[in-house]
Amino acid sequence: MGFVERHGLWSAEQTAAAGEILARAESGGMTVVRVVFADQHGLLRGKTVTVGELPNVLREGTGIASSLLAKDTSGRTVFPLFTKETPLGLPELRGAADMVMVPDPLTFRMLPWSPGTGWLLCDLRFTSGGPVPLCTRGLLRSVLHQADGLTYRTGLEVEFHLFRLDDPRLGPGDLGQPGAAPEVGMLNHGYQYLSELRYDELDPILDVLRSNIEGLGLPLRSMEVEFGPSQVELTLQPADGLGTADAMVLLRSAVKQVAARHGHHATFMCRPHLPGVFSSGWHLHQSVLRDGVALFAPEDPGSSESGPPLSPYGTAFLGGLLRHARATSAFSTPTLNGFKRFRSMSLAPDRAVWGRDNRGAMVRVVGDGPSATRLENRIGEPAANPYLYLASQLAAGLDGVAGDLDPGPAADEPYATRAEPLPRSLGEALDALEADQALADRLGKDFVAYYASIKRAELARFGQEVTDWEQREYFRVF
Repeated sequence: MGFVERHGLWSAEQTAAAGEILARAESGGMTVVRVVFADQHGLLRGKTVTVGELPNVLREGTGIASSLLAKDTSGRTVFPLFTKETPLGLPELRGAADMVMVPDPLTFRMLPWSPGTGWLLCDLRFTSGGPVPLCTRGLLRSVLHQADGLTYRTGLEVEFHLFRLDDPRLGPGDLGQPGAAPEVGMLNHGYQYLSELRYDELDPILDVLRSNIEGLGLPLRSMEVEFGPSQVELTLQPADGLGTADAMVLLRSAVKQVAARHGHHATFMCRPHLPGVFSSGWHLHQSVLRDGVALFAPEDPGSSESGPPLSPYGTAFLGGLLRHARATSAFSTPTLNGFKRFRSMSLAPDRAVWGRDNRGAMVRVVGDGPSATRLENRIGEPAANPYLYLASQLAAGLDGVAGDLDPGPAADEPYATRAEPLPRSLGEALDALEADQALADRLGKDFVAYYASIKRAELARFGQEVTDWEQREYFRVF
C-alpha cells in the first residue's frame, strides 16, 4: 500500500484519473513529467521525473526540501532551519527535512511547447501524512470548506507586459541573488487602448501564446491590447473552487516559458522600471452559488436606488470585501512594487469603495441578469499568489455575510468619496493584516504570522538598498 492510499489522499475521481495518466504513459509519447507545487509566492517549484518513475510518484508522491517554504522572492532562506529552535512552530521543518509532493491527477496536462513533457500540480504533505499548513493550495481549500457547501466561482482578467528579449544578462557579472534583470525592447508604442493595429503588431507572438494556452486546455476567452506600451491582457472563463487559482499558476508559467522560447520576455511584475510603462492589474470576478443558483442577484433588480443592486447575501459579501480591504491587500498586492499602482484617476483603486459598473471603484458591481451578477475586485496585481488572493477574498466575503456588514452607498466619484484609503505600501498592508483578527481566524493565525514574516524579510532587504532615486537626489547636491 503506497503513501497516497495509506493516508486516503485521493477521491475516486482522482484515482480514476491516475489510471488514465498511467495508461497514456504506457501508450508512448510521454518521456518526462514535471511534478510541481505552488510556493508561498505562487511560483511553481518541483522536479522532473522520468516516465518510468511516474507509477511510483503517483503511488508514493515525491520528496522535496521543506526549506522552500522558508524563502523570500530572492530565494533567501529567512527562517532558521538548522538550530535548536522549532522553525515556525513546525518540528517537521527542522533541518530542511523532506516534505512529500502528492500529485493531484485531475490537474494533469501535456505541455504543448515541450514535446513529451507531462505536468502535475501537487499538494504538500508531511512524511507522516499530515497536511503542511503552509501549503497555499491547501489553505484555499480550507477556506472553501468554510462556505458550507456553497460554490465560490471566480473569473480572471490579468494584465502583463510582453517584451522583445534583447539581452538575458547571464554573464558572470550579472549573477546574484537576485541577478541582473534582462534588457528588453518594446513590441509597440502603446497609448492606443484596444487598437486592432496595435494588436496586429503583437500578433505573431500572441498567436504562439494562444495556441499553447489552448493546447493546455485552459479556458481562454480573449486576448487584448492594453493602454501601456507592450502591455496585454488575457481573460479566462470562470471556474469553481480551486479552478481559477490552478489555471492562473499554470497560465503565468506557460506565458513566461513560451515567450522565452520565442525570444521574448513576459513579466507579471506590476510596474516595470522602464520609461512610459504602465501598471498592470489583476481583476478578480467573483460570485457564490447554491446548487447552481447564483446568490448575488437581487429578487427585484430595480428595488434599490442607493444600495447595491445585489441580494442581501451579495450585499453583505460586498461589505466584507470593503471591511477587510486593507488587510487583504497584503495578499492581492504582495510586492513592494504593486503599491505603485494605487493612484487616483488611473483605472486602479485608491480607496475601499464600491460602484455600479464604475471602473474607478475598488469593487465594481456588474451583471445584467441573475447568473451574470458578480463583484469585480480591481485591487489585485498579477504577481499575487492566486490561492492566497482567492482565499483572502472568500474569507472576507464570508465574514461580511456572517456579520451582515453594510457596504454603504455607491461611490459615484470613487476618487473623491470619503472612504478608508488602501495601503500605500507593503508594510502598511502587513500592519493591517496583522491587526485584522477576524480575517486571521478564517485564514489561520499561524499562517498569517508566517506570511507576514516572509514579506517583512523582503522589506528589510529593500530598506538596506540604495535606490536610483536616492542617488539622483543626493549624490550631486550634497
